[in-house]
Amino acid sequence: MMNAAGRTARALLTLLVAVVGLHTVVRIVRHFVKFPVPEVLADLIDNPLRRRVQPPDLLAERHGVGAGMTVLDVGPGNGRYTLAAARAVGPHGRVHAIDLEPRMIQRVHQRAASKGVTTIEARLADVYALPYPDDFFDVVYLITVTGEIPEPVRMLRECRRVLKPAGTLGISELLTDPDYPLRRTVTAWATSAGFRPAEHHGNFFSYTLTFKP
Repeated sequence: MMNAAGRTARALLTLLVAVVGLHTVVRIVRHFVKFPVPEVLADLIDNPLRRRVQPPDLLAERHGVGAGMTVLDVGPGNGRYTLAAARAVGPHGRVHAIDLEPRMIQRVHQRAASKGVTTIEARLADVYALPYPDDFFDVVYLITVTGEIPEPVRMLRECRRVLKPAGTLGISELLTDPDYPLRRTVTAWATSAGFRPAEHHGNFFSYTLTFKP
């Protein structure tokens, strides 16, 4: 008869297999059908393990966000990483955040208001037609977003348009994301959009790439 330790180990193994299986199914579906992450999953995605692997303040630094800059956060989720960018730009900078989901934008507004942050502007926008002039941003960044966009090269060309000539594009990805792309894939997309590689951080499980126009 199986003892308590054996039953626990079996239950954990079953759970692991179920999670891996579900993740695989979701990856297959999202490979063929691209759509934004639903708002109801915002808090599930923003969990302590993810923040340990992708610390918000560290990602802002790796993306090149600094004091006084004007920054664009594409696909901000519930706004935790947007707040980190706001801390990095300081009182004289500005962070813009865009999303297709109204409730995501509402979450960003609520989080900023709860922290008394007034340097964040969140709005609905189309990534293929950003509502900003040419050469407007010092930094444009995307965190676990690039893979869920149906036409990533087209989107990145639009990011290049709104970036200043000396600006920086930052892309961070995490293996547990169902839309996770390999580094070489992201680099190929960015190169096709008119960027050149600048820096890279992390590893296969979690990485950040930066590019220059």
